[in-house]
Amino acid sequence: MRVTRYTDVAAFAARAEPYLIQHEAEHNLSLGLLSNLLHTQTYPTYLLALVEDGEGDAAEVVMTVIQTPPHNPVLSLVAPQADASAVMAALADDLRSDHTTLPGVTGSNALALFFAEAWQARSSQTFHVSKHERIYRLTTVKPVTGVAGTMRRATEADRALLMDWLAAFGRETFGDEKPTDATAITNTMLTSPQRAAYLWEDKGRVVSLAAYGGPTPNGIRVGPVYTPPEERGKGYASACVAALSQMLLDGGRRFCFLFTDLANPTANHIYQSIGYEAVSDVDMYLFG
Repeated sequence: MRVTRYTDVAAFAARAEPYLIQHEAEHNLSLGLLSNLLHTQTYPTYLLALVEDGEGDAAEVVMTVIQTPPHNPVLSLVAPQADASAVMAALADDLRSDHTTLPGVTGSNALALFFAEAWQARSSQTFHVSKHERIYRLTTVKPVTGVAGTMRRATEADRALLMDWLAAFGRETFGDEKPTDATAITNTMLTSPQRAAYLWEDKGRVVSLAAYGGPTPNGIRVGPVYTPPEERGKGYASACVAALSQMLLDGGRRFCFLFTDLANPTANHIYQSIGYEAVSDVDMYLFG
């Protein structure tokens, strides 16, 4: 078992993408990050690594790792023929060679825990679960009816509102554990070809937000989604996400993906009601 790191994004993509695309929904976060790196190179530093089994040209990819600091390393699924505990041990050994700390890890339930335990044994960093999430995939939108308003794309004139709402979304989602850089996210939503924000308006009032980003070869991730507390329970988020998802499918995407917090049953119900189907669960751990 060996770990190979890459500084050339294109070279990494040539090896990683064929592996990741085998489970596109489960790997939508990794594929989206890879797409962003290939097209915009917006992260000043990043970690790209493959865990491989075998020697030379016969080596097979058994896991990928992508990190865009200060965020967690994101683990792919482990190939079914590989020993997951051995894969995590090899990765932890490699990262410990030049990292004294890590912010955490994000990956499917058992794999994220395997790595957290392996990393704690080598670094003495403690760990705890920050979020239990579920990946959903949509291929056909179930239309939302009876909700007043229309969707429009956010513009520079909406910058202050986007910053306020994204900061509020971050506080609700992560609390004080993982502060949200609302300024940076707003900038990318307003300027990046890979990402955009859409707003739901009712009688001239902006009442909900849904965004997209992280394109994959056949799909794209929807999120974040935010409705201020005083406007909740009126169907605005459902209508906005449904309209945005339909727009993305009409634009040529075969799938839309999104992540939900399993601690929020309302959100999970809303997304299922418009056609999103559960794929797999992911855990986010924080270290230290």
